[in-house]
Amino acid sequence: MVILTSVFATGALTLTACGSRDDSGGDSEGGGGTTLTIGVDAPLSGENSTTGLGIQYGAQIAVDDANKSKLVPGVTFKLKAYDDKAQPATGQSNATTITGDKTAVGAVGPLNSGVAQTMQQVFSSANMVQISPSNTNPELTQGKNWQTDKKRPYKTYFRTATTDELQGSFAADYAYNGLKKKKVFVVDDKQTYGAGLAKIFNEQFKKLGGTVVGTDHVNTGDKDFGSLVTKVKNSGADLLYYGGQYDESSLITKQLKGGGVKIPLFGGDGMFASTYIETAGTASEGDLATAVGVPADTLPAAKTFIETYKSKGYKGDYGAYGAYSYDATTAIIKAVKAAVDANDGKVPSDINALRSSVVDGVQKSDFEGISGKVAFDQYGDTTNKQLTVYQVTKGAWKAVKTGTADLG
Repeated sequence: MVILTSVFATGALTLTACGSRDDSGGDSEGGGGTTLTIGVDAPLSGENSTTGLGIQYGAQIAVDDANKSKLVPGVTFKLKAYDDKAQPATGQSNATTITGDKTAVGAVGPLNSGVAQTMQQVFSSANMVQISPSNTNPELTQGKNWQTDKKRPYKTYFRTATTDELQGSFAADYAYNGLKKKKVFVVDDKQTYGAGLAKIFNEQFKKLGGTVVGTDHVNTGDKDFGSLVTKVKNSGADLLYYGGQYDESSLITKQLKGGGVKIPLFGGDGMFASTYIETAGTASEGDLATAVGVPADTLPAAKTFIETYKSKGYKGDYGAYGAYSYDATTAIIKAVKAAVDANDGKVPSDINALRSSVVDGVQKSDFEGISGKVAFDQYGDTTNKQLTVYQVTKGAWKAVKTGTADLG
């Protein structure tokens, strides 16, 4: 069981713990007398939950591994998962709850860039580190004028995923030079992530010499895309590029092929999930998606992680962000270790001082994670810029190109 006593008035921390099993399905063997919490926020139900659950359980495995190896002597880590349902307001509320927990030292998530925008200020005000394994919108780390004047808005925010500036360019290059497509129809879901990614793809594709024969927008939750299919068909496009999540894109490609438009649909990492193929069925064959990093199953360091994920029977899809969530969580834990080591092997008694030290420690991260090198630049962006293009081949995502984007 876990016994927690915290002095809220002074911010002092007095905690004791023994071995426990938390409510996220993880096993905590215990590392000693202090229990510290790491929050994880993602859509755990409804839209986007396939990838959201991958984030939750990626973080859970990292916590379990740290406790098992007693990575921080005298400390047991506990994960508390929060469901934001891909809703910005819910994410903001969850951030308030996480920062209000006087045992919490950091947070992993969220999945969606639009949700992150509502959470950043909350974590910043509490001086608590937040690391997303999946946010890709450039504004989050480089400010609204990132294309002309990069300025970091929040020193507490980091990400282990690379940005849409790179992802959109990487996709445009593959579409034009790899697939030899010259006429593209671009669609987005009007959300922060989707619209931003589609805009970058649009700009880069035209810069390469391609033609954008049409653009359109859809709403999240839409089910009928008949009018869009007609527009794409009449445009003569040889590729449809979509900025958004798998929930809508899987239906779009199904209705597109059903309407006789036999062209591939290409999207970003929000589309890279097994649910996309399951929902679209055979209509997904030949479709493409970019995703951050390299395939997890090709990384030797991720082998044990994947085996553990499967053996535990965890739900969701670890393929998109599971490894990045694991590494984000590990970065927080290692930063706690650095704070403890710097305090003569004791956990700082003031939670606010500990949180501040963790922010500084994460900024100095430099280790080999299961997704590759984990380090952050002056904006809080990962220094790991690798990306992969996947294509649906015989009912499964298959990597067809891995590399880094050339922004020219």
